[in-house]
Amino acid sequence: MKRALNANMLYSIFDSANMHRWNDHLRTVDLTELDKQAHKAAIAWILGKYEETAGGASLDWTKVIEHTLFSFIQRLAMTDLKPQVFHRITSEKMDEVNKYVLSYFDENIPDADPRFRKRLETYFMSEKASKEDAVIRAAHYFATRWEFDTIYDVNRLMYGIEQTRAEIYEQLFQHRDLVGVRTLLENKSAFNFVDLIGQLRFQQRWARTPRVPRTTVLGHSLIVADMIFLNDLDRGADDRQVYNNFYTALFHDLPEVLTKDVISPVKQNVGGLADLLESYERELVGSKIMPLIPESWRGELEYMVHEPFSDFDDGRGRRTGRDIKACDLMAAYMEAHVSICHGISSRTLVEGETELKERLWKTGDGIGARLLLEDFDRLRI
Repeated sequence: MKRALNANMLYSIFDSANMHRWNDHLRTVDLTELDKQAHKAAIAWILGKYEETAGGASLDWTKVIEHTLFSFIQRLAMTDLKPQVFHRITSEKMDEVNKYVLSYFDENIPDADPRFRKRLETYFMSEKASKEDAVIRAAHYFATRWEFDTIYDVNRLMYGIEQTRAEIYEQLFQHRDLVGVRTLLENKSAFNFVDLIGQLRFQQRWARTPRVPRTTVLGHSLIVADMIFLNDLDRGADDRQVYNNFYTALFHDLPEVLTKDVISPVKQNVGGLADLLESYERELVGSKIMPLIPESWRGELEYMVHEPFSDFDDGRGRRTGRDIKACDLMAAYMEAHVSICHGISSRTLVEGETELKERLWKTGDGIGARLLLEDFDRLRI
């Protein structure tokens, strides 16, 4: 049976770490499409929460998650076009673009679940006029503005830079009907949460280990989140579980923006370190992150970032933390495996790949890990 979660789909998502953004400008840090999409997904949650808690809206969060992924797939197909060119082509040649994206999807992900493929086609043929789609578009422009702000100072003398700046800000102002957009534009403290999440784009995974493509903590988090979402589609999970699993996966490494990553061997071999780090993370999350968001959201975010790999089924609905952990391991396996396939290897990567594979064989039944691993071995990378 064909699944939404399959190796070709995962590799297509992962390969976006090779798509470099703003590469015709000076950049103080590498900016990739994977990281942009991860930031966009997190900002969509922020904007959606404002619409619900301050705007009185009721959002279909499964739609938000799926349409964010669909727009990501479109960007994968259109490669690294300049934003102005991309938006012009998609507005003036919409039908041709849609047909091309669907043909790209069919060619690169031939084993996709036909129901997922049908919803993808329906999305491309729709007007995208829903509140959920407006939230996603606004999140896209906020993520783009954040990127632009990181490169603006070193590109001030570049021809056309002020026009680019004006266009980005104008696109954001067009979404001021959303209460979250107004809040982030006018409230520096609220935007600080967006900025804090963005800082996870600076933190490299597998520190001190040569690897291609280099992935970040935030990009890794989106791979985990999309993986658990696709698995939940295959399993027929209800909307609440889909929401809990996806956003827990997306935010599961958020405390690392305050502590940085501590690799597992260190945690396991230094007595009491894991418990100390967990206690310190809780303290920092409470003092540094929670004040940046409305009080009514804090309990939910704590639920997502603390013990994200634990199963829950309570008043918030079900969360399958064990499966999120399996997705986390699978994403790490891909990071090691793909680099080795590209010929960039080390003892750390080889040992890591082997260990991760063994753990997934033992604990990854909930996401069909054995089949995914077998399919990855057959992929031509």
